[in-house]
Amino acid sequence: MIKPWIHASRPRTLPLALSGSILGSFLAASDGHFRWSVFLLAAVTSLLLQILSNLANDYGDFTKGTDNEHRIGPDRMVSVGAISPRQMIAAIIGVSTLCLITGVSLIIIGFNDSQVLIKLIFLLIGIGAIAAAIYYTVGKNPYGYSGFGDLFVFVFFGLVSVLGTYFLHAQMVRPEVLLPAVSLGLLSTGVLNLNNLRDEHSDTLAKKHTIVVKMGGRWGRIYHAAMLVLAMLAALIYIALDFQSPKQLLFLISFPFIIRNLIVVLRNENPADLNVELRNLALSTLLFSITFGVSLVI
Repeated sequence: MIKPWIHASRPRTLPLALSGSILGSFLAASDGHFRWSVFLLAAVTSLLLQILSNLANDYGDFTKGTDNEHRIGPDRMVSVGAISPRQMIAAIIGVSTLCLITGVSLIIIGFNDSQVLIKLIFLLIGIGAIAAAIYYTVGKNPYGYSGFGDLFVFVFFGLVSVLGTYFLHAQMVRPEVLLPAVSLGLLSTGVLNLNNLRDEHSDTLAKKHTIVVKMGGRWGRIYHAAMLVLAMLAALIYIALDFQSPKQLLFLISFPFIIRNLIVVLRNENPADLNVELRNLALSTLLFSITFGVSLVI
């Protein structure tokens, strides 16, 4: 019965989880700082956090009644009976434990014994990331139902993921690294926004007040376009600040795919068509992270 669990983990979202650790590691490597142990543990932890978020969303939306006949996204495993609520709770606890184990291991490897305060700060950030993954839809007042999901995705998938990974490699962080971190945060939020655009009707009926529900689909599409444009602009500014070679523009390979997503979303009239665009933007974000990173080290 592995198939329902694979479906519940939503594999199409997992490339997005890897993007932050990849980009942060490449940025650190370009400054002469890189450790395989940090990269691998950061990548595994990021994947586990994404899986945790997906499992928690499956359970949380079921308990809120959001997964109903009006929803047009992929089937959720608890709502269709493929996984019982009790089994999903056990899985959420199990994956949360794994996140904590890999996160603590990452902190131990990343810092020496004298850096107690920094270790504590990163431990609190890690616990916050686990809590954010769960309480997006779980609990009495999940923040995803109040329109704060976009902010949390931007912070944890962009700023924390990129800057945190960089810091673990280098033990410091340059202010300019904030720019590619912002790029990734905006692209990641764009993936969530696609999900919310697709589910606008069912979310409205379920009183899930996402940003899209609050502003309406038309403005939600404009909001989406603005995020993607700003993401590309932030990346260009970072390169312009220290431009030395045309090789640094390798990441422009990813821009046509991002621009295509922008155009498709602006023209979209059938929310069901956004399912494939969600996957496409996640893959485009991974491509951006890899090519941007490679452009800095070749």
